[in-house]
Amino acid sequence: MTTIQKITPCLWFNFNAEEAVNYYLSIFKNSKILEVSHYGDAMPKHKGKVLTLRFEIEGQQFQALNGGAEFPFTEAISLSVDCKTQEEVDGLWSKLSAGGSESQCGWLKDKFGLSWQIVPRALTEMLKDKDADKATRVMQAMFTMSKIDIARLQQAYNQKGD
Repeated sequence: MTTIQKITPCLWFNFNAEEAVNYYLSIFKNSKILEVSHYGDAMPKHKGKVLTLRFEIEGQQFQALNGGAEFPFTEAISLSVDCKTQEEVDGLWSKLSAGGSESQCGWLKDKFGLSWQIVPRALTEMLKDKDADKATRVMQAMFTMSKIDIARLQQAYNQKGD
């Protein structure tokens, strides 16, 4: 029996939820499909097709809904991924942006239009530094990037003030 989270993000897809979920599961190692439901007699046009998939990525459950084209994704919601290394940032960036589009400051849209933030933990730590000048230099460096480059952030962080 699958434990259901109290709050689960529901992602609305244009009848390509299975493709999207399988794509995400191929990218994240610790992931799996938990449940699948199908359209029934109430929607004869779609009877037998997948209605929802409940799935898990890195311990976080999601629901994917095959709902149609009425509600496309926007940047108003994104999935933020904590990355330990530059290698992890690079791998996720490459896979998730393939067929999608890159944006600024670690944001991208995947080929399904879902927005992601690929965030190295080092960025978060540097931005929390009590030295406001260091944090400001890191933030300014981040503003010049699409994919976050930890070495460039570290360079800005270590830079001596005027």
